[in-house]
Amino acid sequence: MSQLLHPVSRRGLLAGAAATGALIVLHPFSARAQANQAHLRIMETTDIHVNVLPYDYYADKANDTMGLSRTASLIDAVRKEAANSMLIDNGDLLQGNPMGDYIAYEKGLKEGDLHPIMKGMNLLGYECSTLGNHEFNYGLSFLDKVLAGANFPFVCANLIRGTELAANPRDDKLYLKPYIILDKKIKDGSGAEQPIRVGIIGFVPPQIMVWDLKNLEGNVKTRDIVEAARAWVPRMKEEGADIVIALSHSGIDVKQGDMMENASFFVAGVEGIDAVFTGHQHLVFPGKKDFQALEGVDAQKGTLQGKPAVMGGFWGSHMGLIDLMLERDGSKWKVVSATSEARPIFERVDSKNKPTVPDDKRIIAALEQDHQATLAYVRRPVGKTSAPLYSYFALVADDPSVQVVSQAQTWYLKDILKSTLWKDVPLLSAAAPFKAGGRNGADYYTDVPAGDIAIKNVADLYLYPNTVRAVEITGAQVKEWLEMSAGIFNRIEAGKADQVLINTDFPSYNFDVIDGVTYRIDLSQPPKYDSKGGIANAGSNRIVELMFDGKPIDPAAKFVVATNNYRAGGGGNFPDINASKIIYEAPDTNRDVIVRYIVSQGTINPSADDNWSFAPLPGTSVVFDTGVKAKDFIADVKSLKIEPAGEGEAGFARYRILL
Repeated sequence: MSQLLHPVSRRGLLAGAAATGALIVLHPFSARAQANQAHLRIMETTDIHVNVLPYDYYADKANDTMGLSRTASLIDAVRKEAANSMLIDNGDLLQGNPMGDYIAYEKGLKEGDLHPIMKGMNLLGYECSTLGNHEFNYGLSFLDKVLAGANFPFVCANLIRGTELAANPRDDKLYLKPYIILDKKIKDGSGAEQPIRVGIIGFVPPQIMVWDLKNLEGNVKTRDIVEAARAWVPRMKEEGADIVIALSHSGIDVKQGDMMENASFFVAGVEGIDAVFTGHQHLVFPGKKDFQALEGVDAQKGTLQGKPAVMGGFWGSHMGLIDLMLERDGSKWKVVSATSEARPIFERVDSKNKPTVPDDKRIIAALEQDHQATLAYVRRPVGKTSAPLYSYFALVADDPSVQVVSQAQTWYLKDILKSTLWKDVPLLSAAAPFKAGGRNGADYYTDVPAGDIAIKNVADLYLYPNTVRAVEITGAQVKEWLEMSAGIFNRIEAGKADQVLINTDFPSYNFDVIDGVTYRIDLSQPPKYDSKGGIANAGSNRIVELMFDGKPIDPAAKFVVATNNYRAGGGGNFPDINASKIIYEAPDTNRDVIVRYIVSQGTINPSADDNWSFAPLPGTSVVFDTGVKAKDFIADVKSLKIEPAGEGEAGFARYRILL
């Protein structure tokens, strides 16, 4: 049995196809293709972050919103829908959950060992992948060992081996091949096999040189993504590529600049590129929510500057799919039509996540030993906490999950700096909530009960393998650091009820709280900085009553601030915070420091000290969304008048704050 449906109508039907094998859904291109035409389906996974299995190791429970083993069922179903298909990946494979940390830090990779991500991917028949920024978190040597286990190639056109950029990008000594050209056979509309040459080129965000400076400095450099694309795509066409596919581990932004982090829109504008596979931002494209109203972006059709494009979510939540109708033009193929979609592995039913596809049992079996070893690793206790650790209110009040990170950083650096030039300089500590819902869903919160703390809980508190840094700045720069952080809040009009508090375009990991000072945030003022660090309102002052040691902070006074390599190296574009301010580079990760701190204390008390709050705005209320379990902790939030305000979207709970 087969049915012919428009792509929009087909969404959600794959559950039946994958689970029962009874329903094969044909794309309109397959039905329309003539003898000189062919239908090619290209599938994408992106931002898997070691989530090969549908299991949340932080929460230590199964999770139906993630897992390459689930996405694999979508891949299998799509291959049954058309004669011609390809599978590619868009990077960010090696870091992101405790399994990745276990392999990198505990087990290691010996010669011949396969990383769990490669065990899964090798079973699925990938044609190619590119590198994501998180591929470098564990160093180049580790990356090389992982890639050696892949039975498919990796490409990257803007990562240069060594420290010198050539005058012409084509003369760069690249770390990997910039592209590959695959000689394939495809069936045309008559069923005859025809040759086609498919070119695939890859790109990584240039900002890896900031984010992983310790691992990369002196070893590699990066080039602007679009500059590299303009150099290499013409060569691909010279070498006979019929179509060119871009694997852009880079998001979508329509504001052009040099060395863009999110350059996929402009990659689509490079002549010769036929389709763009994007990622990095952990969003979905095409779709109803993300990237609406951007000029040149069609979020319904899934096009960038008229070219088909897709972003397949994160952690295996979606499979990106671009369908191309190809037509022979003499001896060459060209794209004459295209559709894009992002297929999910779950749906929301009665406010719960329901899987729409089963697991690929081959992947489950292949990773069983790694899964059990990771469980043993994350369940290992390191100490106790006298109070629960949670992040449900981390964006609206001082928070215990952020507090314990600051306490550990201060404890660590105080001992290190005591015999240095900075022994008498006041020490502050900056930390941000990593798990605070937002783009990663309504379950994405830290929630550790009082009692034993295991490694999984520490990894939950601090998601990334960042290393500790100390920067020296002035009191004035402390204020600007906090002004940047306060950009996460929308401007609130005094006297109005239930205004939306959080600017969802501002990532929670850039909402730094600085411990060691006290301050209030005046929400009636507009944000001074936008989410990318640009000045939005130069005269605005949201940070008020900024005090150190009970007195107004001295703008000229010197302070040392404990932070991480990402922030200290310029990550997040905080004003005046960059590598020139670094006075100490620790060899230890922030996570290791937290573990050591807990071990040294035996039992920690992470209760928030309420060093920051909102300035009063009489007769004014705001609303924000958080996880449903937040209700268990309302009584702990002393600095706010807070009350439930119904259900939010997509499984979130809504709360009201009376300012």
